[in-house]
Amino acid sequence: MLYPPEQRVLRAALRQAELLGSDPNHTVAAAAMDTTGRIFTGVNVHHFTGGPCAELVVLGQAAAAAAGPLTAIVAVGDQNRGVIAPCGRCRQVLLDQHPDCFVIVSTSDGPDTATVRALLPYAYNSPDARPERFIRFNARYYETVADGRKTATTGFNDPCGTGRAWLLFEFDETYKRLPAEVDLIETKRFDELTDADARAENAATAADLQEGLRSHYPSLAADSSVDVVHFRLTTAR
Repeated sequence: MLYPPEQRVLRAALRQAELLGSDPNHTVAAAAMDTTGRIFTGVNVHHFTGGPCAELVVLGQAAAAAAGPLTAIVAVGDQNRGVIAPCGRCRQVLLDQHPDCFVIVSTSDGPDTATVRALLPYAYNSPDARPERFIRFNARYYETVADGRKTATTGFNDPCGTGRAWLLFEFDETYKRLPAEVDLIETKRFDELTDADARAENAATAADLQEGLRSHYPSLAADSSVDVVHFRLTTAR
């Protein structure tokens, strides 16, 4: 299922694909959104020397506008071919440069999102990659994070790193974001979450925290590994 921001990205790519003519060198359109809600579009440039895919053109368009990290991206074929999955090269580039970006893919139930890492398991991790990171939050947590009541979040199969990151709150059509520093990531079993972990997330007890996490991650088991991400807000950048 696509949420409103991803739906906007898909609509932008479909509109761009409709503008493609009969030139065989331009047959795929792509669109992507950044953490401020801006959308960038582009088309592929086919050439026997290895012209760029539409996704890579969009990355360049976004970089030219100083967009920062991208939140969602999709490619669409001409002649009503619909959503196209990224090639292996594009997957590796996205993993290195925009590891937190959702990729819109085609499924039997219609368009849906997948993480870049899910599309490229056992991927090569470039030691030189220094991507700008962000952490997703439901919009209902914005006030408690902004006023300091919530200073941690627990993730499952959603890796992030220490250092600077945007905290991204997903509202209906766009985002709000807060600058932060991730100071510590604790990996532990789901059934070993403590009341202290819960208090850092503005919850009363570990049981309350676990109940909320199960609703968000239905596949969580007692022995599942989760990451407790501790952060603090920083000045705007």
